[in-house]
Amino acid sequence: QVQLIESGGGLVQAGGSLRLSCAASGRTSSSYAMGWFRQAPGKERDFVAGIKWSSGTTRYADSVKGRFTISRDNAKNTMYLQMNSLKPEDTAVYYCATQPTGLWISTQLEKYDYWGQGTQVTVSS
Repeated sequence: QVQLIESGGGLVQAGGSLRLSCAASGRTSSSYAMGWFRQAPGKERDFVAGIKWSSGTTRYADSVKGRFTISRDNAKNTMYLQMNSLKPEDTAVYYCATQPTGLWISTQLEKYDYWGQGTQVTVSS
């Protein structure tokens, strides 16, 4: 069993920054990867970034490359998403999730088994 708790969301002006955290408990050390997804009102939940838990290899959606940075602290079982140069279109609920197995960091929701409750990020123009 894995529990994921996101934090760090909030309201920020365009161009600002936020850092999201995802604290994990349970068998995270055996997970292949972890990822961040986001869901805006009326839209599907989309992949944002992912990281291999053992090696730290990362993958990003094109829309956030160069602005967002994903990282993890294995000792603290915590994953982070540093979000810079935020835009109004980044407004969404952000979720973290675990990918139990795989050959590469997946962008598909169905490849992830445990999910956090989400944290709201609102970027004002």
